[in-house]
Amino acid sequence: MPELQRLRLDHAAALLAFERANRAYFAASIPDRGDAYFADFAARHSALLAEQDAGLCHFHLLVDTDGQVLGRVNLVDVADGAAELGYRIARAAAGRGLATAGVTRVCELAAEEYGLTRLRAVTTLDNAGSRAVLARTGFTPGEQIELDGRPGLAYAKDLRARTA
Repeated sequence: MPELQRLRLDHAAALLAFERANRAYFAASIPDRGDAYFADFAARHSALLAEQDAGLCHFHLLVDTDGQVLGRVNLVDVADGAAELGYRIARAAAGRGLATAGVTRVCELAAEEYGLTRLRAVTTLDNAGSRAVLARTGFTPGEQIELDGRPGLAYAKDLRARTA
């Protein structure tokens, strides 16, 4: 099982390789990051680390024993005891339970290490895999939303409940 690691400066090359290799795969279900993300990756990576150091976000990578990034599980927009959860798993690693394991572990870290009490997440209705991960990890569906022009659902998880 890959190890969940907090984002570090030395992850930059492996993370960029992960994002490039999976760009089209991710764009099929979530908005594309755009060319500027890849062109300015070094600056973006440094900015993410600064946000993490300031406690505004918590970024995590699922890393295989050879250092290859297989996924990301992030907490962004940290404020007032809450954050938004986002995750993505490489196409080659999909269907192996990595998203569920990564989200489960990040929820534990959110409560135990980061002092958070609530998490939010969103996904499109046509992303059955993401909806299943959120259900398996204790998120409750809420209001219907629009996400990048597509129908979706907002989810929430009360970390004080300590379920799933």
